[in-house]
Amino acid sequence: MADDSFDIDDAERRMRGALQSLKQEFAGLRTGRASASLLDPLVVEAYGQTMPINQVGTVGVPEPRMLTVQVWDKGMVSAVEKAIRNSGLGLNPNVDGSLIRLPIPELNQERRTELTKIASKYTEQARIAVRNVRRDAMDELKRLEKDAHMSQDEHKSWGEKVQKLTDKIIGEIDAALAHKEAEIMQV
Repeated sequence: MADDSFDIDDAERRMRGALQSLKQEFAGLRTGRASASLLDPLVVEAYGQTMPINQVGTVGVPEPRMLTVQVWDKGMVSAVEKAIRNSGLGLNPNVDGSLIRLPIPELNQERRTELTKIASKYTEQARIAVRNVRRDAMDELKRLEKDAHMSQDEHKSWGEKVQKLTDKIIGEIDAALAHKEAEIMQV
């Protein structure tokens, strides 16, 4: 970004990043079928830091209603099992040496409702991320005006553009939630 101009493309890129992140989290919310992406949001305490589960083992889908995690380091099996149990995904890991089997239970109405709540939580995090980008953009506009790199009229005009962009991305986020909720509730 140049010192004397405002870059709305940067704000849009960051807002779209929040939307993309939400879609990846939604891919991990299962609808009754096994999907390796179900475990993508999970992180494991490994070697003194948190790591994505796919960096400590291989996630596989041997059957439509079964996931497996082949943990590379036998010492990490209990940490991976703990991460899965505490994930809120409703999976019950079965440990067999360094292989963890995750049977995917049928979705009952209670579980579907629980998954829609998780989807709503992910959505709210995405909305917050978009609003934070908007706040950063508005702060940048104030700074440019204060430093006499932008007139009040330009500030107002850019501010309206940032707000329209924010409203558009929030609308896309809400549409993604509506689609995911319909998918989860479908029997």
